[in-house]
Amino acid sequence: MSKAFVKEDDGAEDDLDLDGDDDLDQDDEGGAKAPRGSKNYITTRGLERLKAELHELLINERPKIVETVAWAASNGDRSENADYQYGKKRLREIDRRVRFLQKRIDIAEVVDPAAQRGEKVLFGATVTVRDEDEKDRVYRIVGVDETDAKTGKVSWISPIGQALLQANAGDFVTLKTPRGEEELEIVRVQYLPIED
Repeated sequence: MSKAFVKEDDGAEDDLDLDGDDDLDQDDEGGAKAPRGSKNYITTRGLERLKAELHELLINERPKIVETVAWAASNGDRSENADYQYGKKRLREIDRRVRFLQKRIDIAEVVDPAAQRGEKVLFGATVTVRDEDEKDRVYRIVGVDETDAKTGKVSWISPIGQALLQANAGDFVTLKTPRGEEELEIVRVQYLPIED
């Protein structure tokens, strides 16, 4: 695992390009994913959610749709059978999502924020920043599959995540936004369990 995410840097080069110039691919679901060749850094809760969704699709939803499609197919003419056509479409959607989830789980690299220490912003950090208007905001640096802007969970590959990573409490970082550059002061860095 890259030292950039788990402990204080000892001067060695990081395994990942954290300055944002590495190409980002699009995942099967249309969202951004980790840079090519890197792990899918994720918290324990995030991995549990991916596994729960995969389980729900494979154990509950897919078998029900297969049953519906089989019943609809037994009714004869499939060209005008809405249950059959919808069921087949839904099966393709489920299978695509299952493949996506399996890939994400296979490359997952779990990082426990509560096990981190220090004042340097690494993966899993809860960071309090003060903007130019003297307003404080709190961000949690999480994996790409866990982002939720409403709760302040930002991906480590997002612009704000990239701006904050590797900085220390007391540092000033520059965030590039569509409105221009914004300077943020890092007020506090904590490593807390990341809740829903």
